[in-house]
Amino acid sequence: MSLFANAFVVFALWLPVSAIAQGLPEPRLGVDYAVIEPAQPLAPKSRRIEVVEVFGYGCIHCARFEPLVKSWKRTLAEDVDFVYLPLSSGGVWETFGRAFYAAEALGVLDESHEALFNAVHIEKSIRTAADVPGFYSRFGVDTETFKRTMDSTAVNVRIARAKQVAPRWGIEGTPTMVVNGKYRVMASDRGLEGMLATADWLIERERTALAGH
Repeated sequence: MSLFANAFVVFALWLPVSAIAQGLPEPRLGVDYAVIEPAQPLAPKSRRIEVVEVFGYGCIHCARFEPLVKSWKRTLAEDVDFVYLPLSSGGVWETFGRAFYAAEALGVLDESHEALFNAVHIEKSIRTAADVPGFYSRFGVDTETFKRTMDSTAVNVRIARAKQVAPRWGIEGTPTMVVNGKYRVMASDRGLEGMLATADWLIERERTALAGH
């Protein structure tokens, strides 16, 4: 079976990746972002600003987004916590989600994250879900060890949480960004860089709201 036979719906972003975000008008409610009611951050009662990217390794738009996100993360202020949340809606999407959490547990996430996107979409060396564990041997992880970690209790807990959170946030495709569990940043005619510009705008909005309390 093809790796993407049961792929989750992904957003089609028709603007080029290099679309200029500077000078964009204010983000539009219902077009560029939506309000999540009630707000459901991963870390409730925090005084920090939480930004989550819901992504999938099988999503070509997420693969194109990752280099932009990687650079953008370096610009975030000290009061912002950035978190990846792998969409784990079943099938190969859950396999990839388990791989993400297993790589994190085994200490190879930083070096493997973008590399896995490349393996899927550029090298095309991963064609089925069964190919995923062996990929991590590139980073010195024994394949059987990786499989056991993917099925570990700790990973099961995190996958269960990911499965609960995504529907509550109204996630309909990837990539999607969620700011403080309150705002869902959606794909629109602003393009990939425009999503980050919208996230920046919402981060500042949350910073102002927190300062007022």
